[in-house]
Formats: sequence, C-alpha cells, structure tokens
Amino acid sequence: MSVIMLMIMVMNTVTASAPGSEMHIKPGGCHKLGSGVTEIPSNIPSNTQCLRVKQTQIREIPQGALTSLQHLRKLIIMKNDVLESISTSAFANLSQLTYIIISENLALERIEAFAFSNLPELTEINIEKSKHLSSIHPDAFGNITKLQHLTISHTTLRIFPNFSKIQSTATELLFQLQENSHIERVPANAFRGLCTQAISEIRLTRNGIKEVASDAFNGTRMKKLSLRGNKHLTHINPNAFVGSSELVVLDVSHTTVTSLPDSILGGLQRLFAESALELKKLPSLQLTKLHQASLTYQSHCCAFQNIRRNRSRWNHLCSNPNAPGQLHFYREHCSNFTSITCSPAPDAFNPCEDIMSVVPLRVLIWIISILALLGNAVVLLVLIGSRSKLTVPRFLMCHLAFADLCMGIYLAVIATVDMFTRGRYYNDAIDWQMGLGCSAAGFFTVFASELSVFTLTAITLERWHTITHALRLDRKLRLRHASIVMTAGWIFSSLAALLPTVGVSSYSKVSICLPMDVEFLASQVYIVSLLLLNILAFFCVCGCYLSIYLTVRNPSSAPAHADTRVAKRMAILIFTDFICMAPISFFAISAALKLPLITVSQSKFLLVFFYPINSCSNPFLYAFCTRTFRRDFFFLAARFGLFKTRAQIYRTESSSCQQPAWTSPKSSHVVLYSLANALSLDVKQEC
Repeated sequence: MSVIMLMIMVMNTVTASAPGSEMHIKPGGCHKLGSGVTEIPSNIPSNTQCLRVKQTQIREIPQGALTSLQHLRKLIIMKNDVLESISTSAFANLSQLTYIIISENLALERIEAFAFSNLPELTEINIEKSKHLSSIHPDAFGNITKLQHLTISHTTLRIFPNFSKIQSTATELLFQLQENSHIERVPANAFRGLCTQAISEIRLTRNGIKEVASDAFNGTRMKKLSLRGNKHLTHINPNAFVGSSELVVLDVSHTTVTSLPDSILGGLQRLFAESALELKKLPSLQLTKLHQASLTYQSHCCAFQNIRRNRSRWNHLCSNPNAPGQLHFYREHCSNFTSITCSPAPDAFNPCEDIMSVVPLRVLIWIISILALLGNAVVLLVLIGSRSKLTVPRFLMCHLAFADLCMGIYLAVIATVDMFTRGRYYNDAIDWQMGLGCSAAGFFTVFASELSVFTLTAITLERWHTITHALRLDRKLRLRHASIVMTAGWIFSSLAALLPTVGVSSYSKVSICLPMDVEFLASQVYIVSLLLLNILAFFCVCGCYLSIYLTVRNPSSAPAHADTRVAKRMAILIFTDFICMAPISFFAISAALKLPLITVSQSKFLLVFFYPINSCSNPFLYAFCTRTFRRDFFFLAARFGLFKTRAQIYRTESSSCQQPAWTSPKSSHVVLYSLANALSLDVKQEC
C-alpha cells in the first residue's frame, strides 16, 4: 500500500511539471497557468479562489472554460503573447468572482458578447496594456451590480464601449478610460446605465478624444469628470451635460477646448484648466459655487473676485454669534460673497482692471487721440496738397506728421478696445494681448515714437545747419540728403518696432501693448538702448537750439526784446520734448533694470498724459503756428471755395514780399536772426 501511494505522488509530480500542462498550486495563493499551456485545463480544482493565467500559449478563452470554478474570486490574465480573443460568455455566471485583470496581452484583439455578464459579486475590472485590442462587443458588459472600479487603458479601441447594461448600484464607482489614442468621440448617452447611483469619478484622460457630443452625460450623476490630456479635444457640445447632475469637479487641463458649456459652472466647486491654451474665455459665472480654480491665464482669475451669491433663504444658524468662526459653514450657508482660490494669480503686469482703469483716463485718451489724428491728418493734407515747392523742411514735416499720426492711431485703437471690453476685460484679455491687434498696436506705437524722435532730431539739425551756414550756399542741404537721412530713420524705426514680434521683449505682456517684458537680458538691452538713444536725441536737440540762440543772439539791428522772444520759442520746443521724454525714460529705465518705481496701472497715466504730448503738440509747434503753413492752408481751402478772402490777403502779401527791396541790405547778423525766426515758430515779420 505504501508503494502504491508513493507511485501516485511521483506521477502527480511528473504530471504537474510536464511541458504543455504546467500548473503550480501554491497553498494560500493563486493557481498559476504558465508557459506551455495551450488551453484552460479542465482539472483545475473547483474550490479555486484565485487563478493566474500568465505567459501561456492560449489563443482563446472559450465559452464555459471557467464555469466549474464557482468559488473563483480573483482572475488575472496577463502577458499571454498569443491570446487573441475572449469568447462569448467567457466569464459569465461566476457568482463569486470579484476581481478581473486583463493586462499586457499584446495579441488580444477582441472581447466578445456577454464576456462580463451576470457577475453579481464583481467589483473591479482592469483591461489594460493590450495594444491590439480594437473591439469590445456592445453586449460585453451586463448586469454587474456591485461594480466599483472599471478601467480600460492603453488599447486601440476606436468605438466608445457600451456600458449601458452594467447597472451598478455601487455608491463610489470609479470609471477610467485612458490612454486610448484611437477613441475620438464621446457619444450621446455614453454613461447612461453604467450606474444607478452617483458615480464618484469618470476619468477620460489622455485619449484621442476630439469631441464630446450632445447629451454625452445624459442620465449620469457624477461628482468628478476628468478630460485631462486629450490634446485634440477642441469641442464640448453646449448640451453635453444636459440631463446630468451633481458634477462638482471638472478637469480639462492639457486640452485644446475653446469654450465650456455655460450650464456647468453653476454647480462646480473645483475647476482645473491648466495648459488649456485655447480656452481664452470662461462662461457666465453667475450663481457659481466655485471654491477652487486652477487655470491657464492669469486674467481669468480676475473673474472670481467679489462674486456674489443671491441667497433667497438663510440657514437659521447664521444668526449665531459663533457662526463666522466656522469658516466652511459660514461660507456655504451665510455669506453672499464667495472666496475662491485661483491660480495663477494676476501679477504686476496684468492687474485686475480694464485697459483704462479709471474714467478720467478713458475720457482723456479719446480727446488726445482725436487731437493727434485730426491735427496730423490736416498737416499731411496741407503739405501734400500744397502747390508750393517741396523743400527740405516740408519734406521733414511730412514724415513728422505721419509718425505722429501713427501715434494717434495707436491711442485710438487702445481707446476703442477699452470701450468694447469695459467691465469684462478679464475675458477678452487673452484674445487681445495674444492676438494680431495688440501686436499691430504695439508696432505702431514703437514705430511712431522712434520715427517721431528721429524726425524731430533731423528737423532740429537741419535748422541748426541752415542758420549756422546761412551764407554758404554750397553747404545747403538738398532734398536728396534729407531722403537718405529719412530712409535711415524709417529702417531704424521699423527694426525697433519689429524686434518685440520676434521674441526680443513682447507686446503681449501688458494690456496697453508696450514692450514691457524685461525677463531676458536681450529684452533689457533692447529697451535700455532705445531709451538711451531717445535721451541722446533730446540732448542733441537741446544743444542745437542753444547753438542757434548763441548764433543769433543780440544782432545789432534787432530790437532789444527779440532775443527773449526767440529764446522763449526755443524753450517751448525743448520743454515739450522734455516733459514727453523725461518721465517715460526715468520710469522705463528703472523698470528695465527690474527696479520698478511705479505699477502698470500708474504707468497708464504716463501713457495718456506724457507719452503722446509731442504727437499732439507737434502740429501746432511746427505747422499751425507758422505763417507759411497758414498760407498754404488757406490756399488749399480756397481751391474748394473756402476762406477765399484770407487766401487773397496772403497772395497780396506774398506778391509785395517778392518786390525788390528799396532799403539797404541787412547785415549778416540780421539775416541769421531772420532765419532763426523763420525756422522756429511763427514770426509775424513784415516784408
């Protein structure tokens, strides 16, 4: 008898270790089917509670293969490189089965109907890392009433699986469909029937989803929804959440959604939209319950400041003196204001305010922009429309008027955008600052500013040269010389204005589209260099006017008070340049060196009060107040039937001035003095 028992034990050992039928039984652990196994054996003990099918040669798990294992609680099928399909009803009717994991089966292509059906104790299904799994039958899942965790990941599924027959009654169901790059659409009623209770969380992360269809979440009660990482998701239908409820957390981070349905923020408590670069506008925020928001753009956090809740009913405990000490309770039930934690917080460059933060600025920018536009447009019209010979001063004045006209255009654009975004700039900030409009406005203002400074310097140098070399006709400036100079000015101004569009500083840093980005060394060098050049130009202008004054000071035949008059006019020119340049340069250089002395909000006062002073004053100082310009203006108006009398007076005066003089010639000092008067502001000289 002992010999017989020994033989039986040896035969069992040999059988268990024979190739093609490997099955290890470990007390207290899982039954293992390993390499060499080509099908599910029929001799697995019926009381087996855990079965691991790993690295076998099984091609198919057929119907009824596990029916005898009614005590099976845990099933693991992994790393079976030749497993191609899970057949109809493969795991059906296993009454004790609670856990299924199907992982890293590289050849698995399909899961047939009813594979996961009538599993009353099943709580968790994991189907993952099966890169050729392209088909799950619509009836594969059914009647899994205790399901708490369902994961499908790293597959090549193209059609969203059907979960409508699961009918789970679990109170904390977690659903994960992630890393499935071929699933492009969440269809209507995608989760209807998945669970009869509120779903704890639905994670649709890092798939190939491009669209969430209308009624996608109809009939679904879910607390959290994550669409994070769907880089191609551009559209969430406005009706996607119709018929759903209880959503308190939404994550659309790292997607390309352009908008969120208006209806969903009403009940949300947490919103995540990090690196959602296309989400430039938020839906209506009225009646929101939001407590936390992690967004992409700083300006959006401005939307959550001082949000009010319209409460029709108060909790009776709110009258308790200790209620304010219970922060969570008081915020939820007693306060009309809600405090929202939002990131990224607005910084010094983009405070929570409109482009023009106060009404006086809003009014003044319109006045100044209109003055700059009208004044310089008239100057250009008169200079271009005049029949007088195009001289060097006229040529330079045309360029100055055009530069100042560009500044007026910039101010008008800023004022217009401010008018249309007033009170809701936080929602339009990204479209404006990142768009072509802000770049164009920034280009206009830098180009206009630099060309204006360059032309003013050229005009001053031309005056200085003309006066100091008045008797040297061979050294007179010609139009071709002025053309070369202004060509250089246009090239310089254009390059200066283009640099922020190619990454040297940036126009999108602030709402007024000035190049205030000094984060990198190249940006600092760019801004400081421009400011120093402008300061150098200012000192050049001052030096030229001082030289002019010293040249013509106190000529022998000039009246005693004439020196003072010339000095005053020159002082006006220098003063307007100074008040335009000095505050801007001082504060801008300090900011460029990362030592800002004023905020962006305060810098807007400089933008309106000082920055455009030259653009408004130049038409008066260099054109309207000169006798020659007034003559040309009346001559041009007379051609259209206007101011004919005034035009005739100027014609008469011009004719008399052209008659030969009967008095003795003036001395050289007098000639210089006359030139100084004629080339500065208006001198009401008589012939």
